[in-house]
Amino acid sequence: MADIDCHADMTAYHRDQVNLSLDQQQAMRRRRDAGRTRLENGLDTAGHPQPHEVRSQGSYQMRTMVQDPDNDYDIDDGAYFREDDLTDADGDALTPLEARQRVCDALKWDGRFKKEAEVKNNCVRQAYAEGFHIDVPVYRIIESEDEEGNDVERFELASGDDWVVSDARAVTKWFNGLVGELNEGQADGSQMRRITKLTKKFSRRAGWKDNTTSGITISKLVVDHFVASPDRDDKSLRDTWKAIHAALAVSTEVEHPVVDKNLSEDGDAKVEFFRDCLAEALDDLLVLDKAGCTRAQAREAW
Repeated sequence: MADIDCHADMTAYHRDQVNLSLDQQQAMRRRRDAGRTRLENGLDTAGHPQPHEVRSQGSYQMRTMVQDPDNDYDIDDGAYFREDDLTDADGDALTPLEARQRVCDALKWDGRFKKEAEVKNNCVRQAYAEGFHIDVPVYRIIESEDEEGNDVERFELASGDDWVVSDARAVTKWFNGLVGELNEGQADGSQMRRITKLTKKFSRRAGWKDNTTSGITISKLVVDHFVASPDRDDKSLRDTWKAIHAALAVSTEVEHPVVDKNLSEDGDAKVEFFRDCLAEALDDLLVLDKAGCTRAQAREAW
């Protein structure tokens, strides 16, 4: 069996076609910071309390965002309010919809954007002319005591008409923690991050984005089935894809990494689409197993 080392090719592809450029990262950071300032100014103008904290989360904070030719980037910047600060003029608690509407009104307070912020089911979205958007999930912080009398905090997301226990920062901590653990051991956590990004890039090609599963689901699948291969991202990627496909051939159920629910259920159409795309890719890569495989054939297959 041939073993054509395509690590250098994979590294170059990741650098040039997958990883965000410094200019792109700086532009997103400027937009995020400008959005935070806009939220602060809008709340001040309306006489409403500020969030206790605003935290970036999701792929932006996990550093797993990938290049998109349409600039279809999603920056998540969660606004966390103390429970007592999400009340109306009479002191009554805001409903989840009212809380999102307050944040939405703050983001569009001066009417400068051609496309104003809008309330979505799980966040407030501000779109930009360049193509990307910032999502601001709205959380309330519930303070209580545990059985031992210790102060504890619970975070609830304004989702639809309900307050749902959720904290996306925990997902970021989960992923980045695993990267750190790998880096302290024999495996390369940076490789797992690269494999995650390469897999997300693969799944978001033209014509697939609307049909395939979410970035968090792909990240969870890569973490669950990651196969390290020192100094060989090509082998790690292929072996990880094989392991993911084998698991999804049994069931498309994927557990959430930090809360007691599933990211997808068995029979999920978008996960099935992703699984079938992996199957086609793995078939294309079978040429790598042939004794006479040349470097040109290996590069073409990849």
